[in-house]
Amino acid sequence: MFNRILLAVDGSDHSDRAADKAIGLAKLSDDASVELLYVVDAKQSKSDVMKYGDADTATFKRKEMLKKYEAKLFNKGIDSETTVLFGSPAETIIKHANEGDYDCLVMGSRGRNEFQTFVLGGVSHKVMKHVKAPVMLVK
Repeated sequence: MFNRILLAVDGSDHSDRAADKAIGLAKLSDDASVELLYVVDAKQSKSDVMKYGDADTATFKRKEMLKKYEAKLFNKGIDSETTVLFGSPAETIIKHANEGDYDCLVMGSRGRNEFQTFVLGGVSHKVMKHVKAPVMLVK
């Protein structure tokens, strides 16, 4: 069964639904735990600072978003820990997932159209191709 679940989140509706699926998987085992993973992308970080006016507020908002997921897991009785890493989302998730001993990675899938995915690639597509553990993408 899935005892060590990696849940990659970004605060989107897709991530919210992915968290629900990760909780469902964790509930199937008595000793399952979930690691929340959030990757701070340099571009997004700069955008957040511009949006909120300063780095401290952007960091506070990020922590606030993560607390939502932590509370959701806690309220369902699931052991969890949170990891925040800095870098390119796809590459960082792949590296972290492959270096850890995870039974499953759960993450949201963004709703890009096929042409955009073909031209730009997608985080979820790259992750799915390169992570060794099973990957559950949630729409």
